[in-house]
Formats: sequence, C-alpha cells, structure tokens
Amino acid sequence: MFVLQRAAPRAQVYTDEHSGYQQLPRKHSTVRHSRGEYVRGEVHTQGIESHWALFKRGHKGVYHKMSPKHLQRYVNEFTGRHNMRDLDTRAQMSLIAQRLVGKRLLYKDLVG
Repeated sequence: MFVLQRAAPRAQVYTDEHSGYQQLPRKHSTVRHSRGEYVRGEVHTQGIESHWALFKRGHKGVYHKMSPKHLQRYVNEFTGRHNMRDLDTRAQMSLIAQRLVGKRLLYKDLVG
C-alpha cells in the first residue's frame, strides 16, 4: 500500500474518510468532511489537499497529458515546488542547482 511504502513507521498519518484508507493496517486519525469536520486538533488534510490542487492545475495548464510511466516524476516535481514555495526565486534556483550536482538522466533511460 502506497502509504505504508512512503510514510516512516512512526509517522502520524491523517486521512479524510475515503474508503481506501479504511484498509490501512496501522493506526491513523481521520477527519470527516461529510460531517463538516475539516480540522480536529492537529488532525487535518489541508496541506496535502493544497498540494494535489496545485498538481491538478499543473496537469491541466502545463502538461495536459501525463503518462503513467512517468507519473512519479511529475509528482516529484510538484512536491519539490510545494516544498520550496516559501523560498524566493534565487533561493529556489540555488537549491535546485545544488540538488542537480552529480545527477544525470539519459534520454534512453527516460524513454526506454
């Protein structure tokens, strides 16, 4: 399951009431949007919902079509944008340049 693959074993997991989360084999907290509950103490899904809204807007406005083969690359790009949103442009460019050092993606690996 995606959540189990990505979340640290001791991480707090907060979800909405989507039925797909009912099968999580670990303890998690849920907010019930259908009952008008969006925040309960520290439990909310506001941050991830804004992340996915930006991702969807990027899909419609920039890429128009995303292949399933490269979906993780698109998600990674928008996650990086989301995580750097509070930095000014110069700081964003500097951070991106630092993270590119030693990395290379060959065309044959991209399309292969």
